[in-house]
Amino acid sequence: MLKLEARPQPSQRWSYGSPLLALLCTVIVGVILFALLGKDPVRGLQVFFWDPIKSGYALGELLVKATPLLLIALGLAVCFRSNVWNIGAEGQYILGAIAASGVALLADKTTGGWMVVPVVLAGVAGGMAWAGLTALLRDRFHANEILVSLMLVYVAVQLLGYLVFGPWKDPNGYNFPQTQTFEAATRIPRLFEGSRVSIGLVFAVLGAAVTWVFLFRTRAGFAQQVGGLAPAAARYAGFSSRGALWTALLISGGTAGLAGGLEVAGPIGQLTPYVPAGYGFAAIIVAFVGRLHPVGMIFSALLMSMFYIGGELAQSRLGLPKSLTGVFQGLLLFSLLACDTLVNYRLRWVKSATSAVIAPGGK
Repeated sequence: MLKLEARPQPSQRWSYGSPLLALLCTVIVGVILFALLGKDPVRGLQVFFWDPIKSGYALGELLVKATPLLLIALGLAVCFRSNVWNIGAEGQYILGAIAASGVALLADKTTGGWMVVPVVLAGVAGGMAWAGLTALLRDRFHANEILVSLMLVYVAVQLLGYLVFGPWKDPNGYNFPQTQTFEAATRIPRLFEGSRVSIGLVFAVLGAAVTWVFLFRTRAGFAQQVGGLAPAAARYAGFSSRGALWTALLISGGTAGLAGGLEVAGPIGQLTPYVPAGYGFAAIIVAFVGRLHPVGMIFSALLMSMFYIGGELAQSRLGLPKSLTGVFQGLLLFSLLACDTLVNYRLRWVKSATSAVIAPGGK
């Protein structure tokens, strides 16, 4: 029989191997799922893992979706390493999109290209302000940041709906709930001709490098992590727990707001009710699959964006519901949680005990 046996220390090998095993388990369950739905499993896997990378345009779309996922995950990694559980990055993403849109709508045809900078900064400020509400309630009233940040997501969605159905609704938009299309001066520059990939990708890659330096090469990053792993030791060392709380949430809110601002001023080009795409929640999976490490999160963001594109392709080409994206995301997360058991435990074969039969008069 198999038995879980505690390891003397966590396995470094399995800390990196666990995400790969989780991905393999996700693929196996996905094959079974396609078969149960009456679809060709090989074609299903092709839609999810090959079609998103088979051409230059497909790779561009993959990077477009990976950019906000990586940006948000980087901020969440700082939070989670600091033991601050920000579950409301989706709301901070929405507020960043709203703030960036508010600035973009101030532009007209005579506005210069300098307007891009205020649009991006407004997105960062919007996300930070929304995350700051969570930090304030946690700091002053000891409110649970998980519940507060999560509930603020729904407040952000309602605020977005009010604006696009109300004062910001395009009067020439044939009654669709959306703002007018932003002027060209406010649009984020694209990196390649014929592709939707914008300079947001550069921000995401630079953000990964900055996050690595902050977490592993600065005293401030060390203080954040010590506060998360050993709060008592952090207080003894003179690190401020309040400072760590505010720093983590403001960084996380700022990156989520930046992602929202880049999204509306980039690929979308206007504010619509469909801006909330679940990136804030999917980025939680990206962060943990990437082991809260910037390099790992680059690869996990690409994987998660494949799930997004695969879900869209499965809907159009295989006639499957788009919600299949969420199914694969959930499978990956739960598989990772299960496989992470191998980091602290090992599987051992144990022979079942048999009782010895002692003959009468024998020893």
